[in-house]
Amino acid sequence: MSSVCLSMEGGAAASTPAALPYYVAFSQLLGLTLVAMTGAWLGLYRGGIAWESDLQFNAHPLCMVIGLIFLQGDALLVYRVFRNEAKRTTKVLHGLLHIFALVIALVGLVAVFDYHRKEGYADLYSLHSWCGILVFVLYFVQWLVGFSFFLFPGASFSLRSRYRPQHIFFGATIFLLSVGTALLGLKEALLFKLRDKYSAFEPEGVLANVLGLLLACFGGAVLYILTRADWKRPSQAEEQALSMDFKTLTEGDSPGSQ
Repeated sequence: MSSVCLSMEGGAAASTPAALPYYVAFSQLLGLTLVAMTGAWLGLYRGGIAWESDLQFNAHPLCMVIGLIFLQGDALLVYRVFRNEAKRTTKVLHGLLHIFALVIALVGLVAVFDYHRKEGYADLYSLHSWCGILVFVLYFVQWLVGFSFFLFPGASFSLRSRYRPQHIFFGATIFLLSVGTALLGLKEALLFKLRDKYSAFEPEGVLANVLGLLLACFGGAVLYILTRADWKRPSQAEEQALSMDFKTLTEGDSPGSQ
């Protein structure tokens, strides 16, 4: 049985579900392995990464895996991992992880567009590129709106309450789209280079296929943790007080009437 500790607000903290830490640890193992294997793939078969050279393109897949897959996934898990910390502290960490992911993804976008410009390649003609731009724009809008509603002090409690379900839904959807877009890009990169050799079980193709499976498994692990209703962060005393105050102001109820 999980032990009950004291929260930062001084009250009794909710116990952590027994299996949750193991699933979170497993997701982190998958995520770190994913990042490491992406670096190994680029180093062993694509020559590594260098900005001012033909290797500039390789910054794109690495940045996208770190930013829009690993860090975005971790940002979504913040409210499951930090269950008893102050809500505002958790919000700030959630927002910071997202902005780090956004900045790293932006570097990845600059890398691929700059590489295409230098080499004279066309932009935005493939399904992967269309999905990638869609994901980045949605991610930026999601962060901007989330900041305005949940971190900017001017947003009212009623607006936050109404928008929260949409924020959660679009967060999970954008993450899922990010994983799918990364899989499309991986397949595209293999077909461009290996062509007919891909079907001959070339070592690079096998490694990249394993990388694709890791992408899918990490995405699945994160979504499983997010969708377990009994693993959601419990309401803290400060949140319950705000909810009661809002109900009192809007419906005329007294806090003691519930």
